[in-house]
Amino acid sequence: MPLALLALAIGAFGIGTTEFVIMGLLPEVANDYGVSIPTAGFLVTGYALGVMFGAPLMTVLGTKVPRKRMLMLLMGLFIAGNLLSALAPAFAVMLAGRVVASLAHGAFFGIGSVVAADLVAPHKRAGAIAMMFTGLTVANVVGVPLGTLVGQSVGWRVTFAVVAALGVVGLAGVAKLVPDLPKAEGVRLRHELAAFKNVQVLLAMAMTVLGFGGVFAAITYIAPMMTHVAGFADGSVTWLLVLFGLGMVGGNLVGGKFADRALMPMLYVSLGALAVVLALFTLTAHNKFASAVTVFLIGALGFATVPPLQKRVLDHAHGAPTLASAVNIGAFNLGNALAAWLGGVVIGAGFGYTAPNWVGAVLAAAALVLAFLSAALERRETAASRTVAGSLPVERPTTTVHH
Repeated sequence: MPLALLALAIGAFGIGTTEFVIMGLLPEVANDYGVSIPTAGFLVTGYALGVMFGAPLMTVLGTKVPRKRMLMLLMGLFIAGNLLSALAPAFAVMLAGRVVASLAHGAFFGIGSVVAADLVAPHKRAGAIAMMFTGLTVANVVGVPLGTLVGQSVGWRVTFAVVAALGVVGLAGVAKLVPDLPKAEGVRLRHELAAFKNVQVLLAMAMTVLGFGGVFAAITYIAPMMTHVAGFADGSVTWLLVLFGLGMVGGNLVGGKFADRALMPMLYVSLGALAVVLALFTLTAHNKFASAVTVFLIGALGFATVPPLQKRVLDHAHGAPTLASAVNIGAFNLGNALAAWLGGVVIGAGFGYTAPNWVGAVLAAAALVLAFLSAALERRETAASRTVAGSLPVERPTTTVHH
């Protein structure tokens, strides 16, 4: 794997840390600004919305910019957003900093996926994408717990200053290690938008929303589920999230490896197993050991779908994949927001803290149905093209007779 993938992974590590670390620091931030916890929660929601809208916006703005330069500009935006958050004198300024940082998120992963795939041979593309996403998964194992610890010990502003410094390292890595890839010739915005007419691209994005939504339906409410149902102490939630992050790392690498060999079977297995594990979580949540194992499996199975889904979008949006790739990153956040809301609805309706697991199971099962539908449509299209090719008249070579 090229060293340039390491630079992309460092950028992904910083982005993953800033996205999730705020969840562990909400009480400190709320206390500092004198706002309620639900109000401080807008720092999470604002970031997610920024990713959703920023992914296509920043990608469109960058269509005329070489990809390496665009990645460097995005890391600069990320650094600026985190510095603004670290120095914010008022809550509104802090929120603005979060939104600025989020604008870099989707486009960095979207453009980074295209760059990672272009750096390697065609049969290694999913593995290369997975290598970049390893930075995001490792952030959940190392960056988020350490950032939370630093924020609670020294102050949350220090955490965001450190994240900004990580962004500087990522920027330097991109500048030094990522080659100046030639800009795709003849690709215009209309070509990028044309990818959304492809049914397979839309189906892959829908699978992203539903499949990853299944993960976050359960994980969003892991704290009350583990403390009130499984019987863990409040302090145990941190290491349970580390366990979830370890599952993400393993699942991401396995998903990348097998997606290069058998993409659709990898999706069938991971989505099907995810639906089953989420359904079983309603039972295993009542036992400490079983619930810990389940949390790990949800992370592993959920992230095993990321490289194959991202690669499928790139494959079917061939010729103009950048915007579709970035929008698919936004689709992950749409799934997170949708699932978190649905999980809150069922808890609010009085079904208990394990009820979001059923929501997650249904979402993952729906993604599996779409995977089968996508494969069936692909087989039909392939058969139709073969039939057309077979029905075309074969041009016979003409022979000239000399007398």
